[in-house]
Amino acid sequence: MKLHRILSAFLLAALLFLTVPVPAAQALEDPDAQAKAALLIDMDTGLMLYGKNERSAQYPASITKVMVALLVFEAIERGELRMEQYLTASSTALADLTWDSSTANIVTGERLTVEQLLYCLLLASANEVGNIFAEAVSGSREAFIDLMNRRSQELGCEGTHFANTSGLHDPQHYTTAWDIYLITREAMKYEGFLTVCGSLSYIVPATNMSEERELHTTNALISNWIRIGYLYDGAFGIKTGTTDEAGYCLVSAAKRGDRTLLCVVLGARLSEDGWIMSFTESARLFDWGFDNFAPMTVLRTGRLYPVAVTLSKETDTVMAYPAEDTQALLPIDLDPDTDLTYTLSLPESVEAPVTAGEQLGTVTVSYQGHDYVTVPLLALNDVSASRFMAIKADLQSFFARPSVKLALTVLAAAVIVLILWWAWSRFRRQSEKNSRRKQLTYRGRRR
Repeated sequence: MKLHRILSAFLLAALLFLTVPVPAAQALEDPDAQAKAALLIDMDTGLMLYGKNERSAQYPASITKVMVALLVFEAIERGELRMEQYLTASSTALADLTWDSSTANIVTGERLTVEQLLYCLLLASANEVGNIFAEAVSGSREAFIDLMNRRSQELGCEGTHFANTSGLHDPQHYTTAWDIYLITREAMKYEGFLTVCGSLSYIVPATNMSEERELHTTNALISNWIRIGYLYDGAFGIKTGTTDEAGYCLVSAAKRGDRTLLCVVLGARLSEDGWIMSFTESARLFDWGFDNFAPMTVLRTGRLYPVAVTLSKETDTVMAYPAEDTQALLPIDLDPDTDLTYTLSLPESVEAPVTAGEQLGTVTVSYQGHDYVTVPLLALNDVSASRFMAIKADLQSFFARPSVKLALTVLAAAVIVLILWWAWSRFRRQSEKNSRRKQLTYRGRRR
């Protein structure tokens, strides 16, 4: 009876234990960017760490000038422009600018170098400079805007249409946070672009029509010259933009250790206490990205996968291993051993001979439906082929071909026809022989 009670108590305790919920891996807290659209990208892997309406159409304001700068650097690369080349501001380039346009106070007939104009474009966000570059690169503003739209499509932008070079409001001038990332990523390939947009200030030397002028970046993440209280350690570049319709916009980048993040914030507003939220939200997203993601080893070369081998007498299996130890940028609360999905792409079997290091397939590591890395799987060792089995397999394969099967069928039919024809011919000849014999042996009727 005592034993019975002990067993009952044990079973009850076990049941109670099983009903206690086991805590699952904690999902990262959503940073909930206070903007119409936002995007945070790890530049080393291209992984989107955070997105909010990242593919919805928004007004970009002066972030437009990143595309203008990209086309200028591409023209320089083609040899059509030079950094030290002088360009002259025309009256048409300065026409149609509104009274409240951001400007470098360039006047008609003034001559500045391409390099100087790039600083005016990206630091002072001078609207007139986009038109000066448009005429220099494409001959006219309209042709350059067509080029802007064609180039954006080539880069994979699906939600972008440019109507001007400045970003001044136009209902037909829009883009997406994702497309801004694609355009900026391309521009960041040029060292000169990073140098200009990462500068805190620049002195434009005296020109033919102006004394020297000092420019300061409008990006408060890297400079407190215009606005105080927004500096972010590790930030560099890239471009601000503001109109009443677009709100406060910013595309920026930051580096911490060996990691680089790019952030796009569109349609931000002033906070209740007057802070410009394109800056504060970008800084908050950078902190969130750096603090909550880290490189983790997801594959090691010691991980083995068996693959069946045919046409060999020495073994019926060869082991495949990942080509290299591989890391992926993952949430820090993730357990690689339980939370990742490994998808193998391997044949059911391989034919000998197999050479060590030969690629047999791939393995893809995924998390929550996103593929992080795909790594080749290589043969661990050599496997020799059996000559007899290989010849047998070749013969089987040869005779299994539809064309060979058809040829053999036709040949068999032809042989059967020939045999029938031979048999029929022999039968006829024999019949004719017999008929002639009868005629020769018949002597008539005796009387």
